[in-house]
Amino acid sequence: MKYWPCFLGLLVVGTVCAQPLPSLPGLGDGARRELIDVRAAPWRILGRVQTELGVKCTGFAVAPNVVMTAAHCLWLPKTHTYIRPSDVHVLMGYSRGSYRQHAHVVRFIIPPGYDPKNESATGASDRATLLLSEPVIATRDLLPAIPVQDGARAMLVGYSQDRNEVPFGDLDCHINGVTVSGLVHHDCEATKGVSGAPLLLQKPDGTWGIGGLAVAADVGPGGLAAPLVP
Repeated sequence: MKYWPCFLGLLVVGTVCAQPLPSLPGLGDGARRELIDVRAAPWRILGRVQTELGVKCTGFAVAPNVVMTAAHCLWLPKTHTYIRPSDVHVLMGYSRGSYRQHAHVVRFIIPPGYDPKNESATGASDRATLLLSEPVIATRDLLPAIPVQDGARAMLVGYSQDRNEVPFGDLDCHINGVTVSGLVHHDCEATKGVSGAPLLLQKPDGTWGIGGLAVAADVGPGGLAAPLVP
């Protein structure tokens, strides 16, 4: 997950420009994170997105043959281009080298408002929609995209750099607010590798929906997500 040394437009946290860059931003002591069973609901939507150049991020299904991840995971800084879709793979239900299904990416779509050279200002559009070669999930296992509510209970699970062979995450966190640039601020413990993970929010009826897509981390616990519903 990206770390922006100076968040722009935050309503709910101050700037952190003067603070040193931690090796694993977004974490406190990490004690809130736990191992997740991706065979069980609501985590059957989760998968690992990886490229043939070695980049590993998290993704989640939004339709039987559509997965979302962070756009910055597909950007190649050295060539200032996006990676070829054919070089991107999705491993659904990945855990310790095993996975439920492998699919190739046929095409991906990135919002025109996202600029990988100006992430702090365009992070609310840091989303990539991956169109897959085949279905990877049953419709009954999908979750709805929902608007963000301040104070809502949240969960954030992905393939963290420090535990990248297993789905690992924070099941007891909350939404702090929305920035003026449209990013969702949360206090979930998550770090590098969790980019593209679904930020789940609990609805009033106790069920879960997807409120955002993890894109950046704070210095300490918490981070930012791109909203799925404006």
